[in-house]
Amino acid sequence: VSHTKLSAEDAWNLQQERMYKMHRGHESMHVEMILIFLCVLVIAQIVLVQWRQRHGRSYNLVTLLQMWVVPLYFTIKLYWWRFLSMWGMFSVITSYILFRATRKPLSGRTPRLVYKWFLLIYKLSYAFGVVGYLVIMFTMCGFNLFFKIKARDSMDFGIVSLFYGLYYGVMGRDFAEICSDYMASTIGFYSVSGMPTRSLSDNICAVCGQKIIVELDEDGLIENTYQLSCNHVFHEFCIRGWCIVGKKQTCPYCKEKVDLKRMISNPWERTHFLYGQILDWLRYLVAWQPVVIGIVQGINYSLGLE
Repeated sequence: VSHTKLSAEDAWNLQQERMYKMHRGHESMHVEMILIFLCVLVIAQIVLVQWRQRHGRSYNLVTLLQMWVVPLYFTIKLYWWRFLSMWGMFSVITSYILFRATRKPLSGRTPRLVYKWFLLIYKLSYAFGVVGYLVIMFTMCGFNLFFKIKARDSMDFGIVSLFYGLYYGVMGRDFAEICSDYMASTIGFYSVSGMPTRSLSDNICAVCGQKIIVELDEDGLIENTYQLSCNHVFHEFCIRGWCIVGKKQTCPYCKEKVDLKRMISNPWERTHFLYGQILDWLRYLVAWQPVVIGIVQGINYSLGLE
């Protein structure tokens, strides 16, 4: 039968059979390659952990650069134009947001604009991640047959949705943290060293620098006022963006530890906080795993292992 007349599934099976035939009888070489991969993986993990503990700022910046550039390389190489178009739109808007957050003097509308954009990215990435995971689970359970959808199409949709959710979730959180540091430092109520450069009035929010109109014991039309355990008062939207979206767990003014359990009383927000921890754990897989695989392939090539 001509290969051009084979179905997509038969062509894929033929390709797999050729691969098995090519590697048959090379079991000892495969074991050596696996040992090299495990050793490089352990060493890379130790180096990255030490780098993060000793120089956290440089580690975060390099990781963010890796997250931004590595997927772009693969999308151009593999002609994934759909991801490339979404990546370009996200990059343009985020670059504008980052530009606004780093201006001096800082506009009073900028903090809310920044937190609204990254909160939108956070919720969209969360939704895409959940939908992708559910589609993958439904496909593995065979529920796609009830809707007459091919398993491969359903699985592809689930994997793509899960990847979009995880990737843009990580990127959004990292850029939100950078913008939070710049804005709070520009306003003057926060500094990396921990010593505020300005005194904070009772009716001023230390995140956005704007007046607090709604009292603590009354309900606002748009948002309420929130008080931390250190007695400093903020706009609720600002402090939630600072702690949940910007990944900060200290007061923007005095840097006292924030009790996130008291702040996140809604069970759905607890799920969002747990999702943020998952994104932090998966950052290594997205940003540094391709680097580790590249080092392993370089070692295998130098040793003549194929």
